[in-house]
Amino acid sequence: MACASFLQSRRSTLKTLLCATLAATGLAAGAVHAADDWPSKPIKVIVPYTPGGSTDIVTRIVMDKLGPRLKQTIIIENRPGANSSVGAGIAAKAEPDGYTFLSILPAYIINFHLYKLGYKPADLTPVAQMADLPLFLFVAEDIPVKTVAELVEYGLKNPDKLTYASSGNGSSAHLTGADFALQSKITMTHVAYKGSAPILADLLGGRVSMVFDPILVPMQYVKQNRLKALAFTGKERWPTEPSIPTMEEAGLPGFVTGSWAGLMAPAGTPAPIIERMAREISEIVKEPDVRQKFLDAGFLPASGTTAQFAELMKTDSARYAGIIKQARITVD
Repeated sequence: MACASFLQSRRSTLKTLLCATLAATGLAAGAVHAADDWPSKPIKVIVPYTPGGSTDIVTRIVMDKLGPRLKQTIIIENRPGANSSVGAGIAAKAEPDGYTFLSILPAYIINFHLYKLGYKPADLTPVAQMADLPLFLFVAEDIPVKTVAELVEYGLKNPDKLTYASSGNGSSAHLTGADFALQSKITMTHVAYKGSAPILADLLGGRVSMVFDPILVPMQYVKQNRLKALAFTGKERWPTEPSIPTMEEAGLPGFVTGSWAGLMAPAGTPAPIIERMAREISEIVKEPDVRQKFLDAGFLPASGTTAQFAELMKTDSARYAGIIKQARITVD
């Protein structure tokens, strides 16, 4: 009886294992089949910021080209809030079927070091970088300086008088300003805003001293002598503004930073779909008209693999974590 019972139990276990194996095989085959048929319906790309900002502009330029390549409609959905974490949270909970993606800035990785979020880094996976968004140091006209060296000297002589703006706690502009204060050994007060428009108004009105920001909007006021552009955070001078020195040239060795825009997908999205998206984006940003649109908006095209984008995110995450710790940055 015991032997018969053992054999019956053994058969039941084998049957269970066989069913599980067949089910897993079926799921894998289904995923591959879904990737083969992809895309068969419109694709949604979540932009976790308001329309008209850097992320929105980059995403729309790329997706306008990607739609025809995939022969499918791409819908841009703006879901701003909480330094991009609202949109990221929605994307993290989306079905990993290749029909939902998330466009991000460095704020996405910075948030994990500052906030308690309803999602984890493992809930979203990198797809591809789309652009570099280098920053300029813009200073209010009433600050009596013309160079970075003079700004540092002014800050040392006037402790706590300088303020720097950003579009929110944990934004790349916030961390860049904090890093500048650390490296120059000056004391500055961070002022967080909800968007770029109020920053510009207060910068022009002299109510805030400076901001690290993309070139697109503030540069027109530099041309009107209403703002000063002291330096550029990239490795080399910006193509359309060759008279503006880099931060390294201005006296801060190693100060090379900036923002970037990239695409994420819900974890579990089939690898063939991610590979296809990365390949298409890499080709799109190399097109001459896309490059010109990027330059006009203050961006640089960034082509590369998914692995390279993942490595960039990892490196920047560690760098921003160091700035946060050294500057003792906390948020409410």
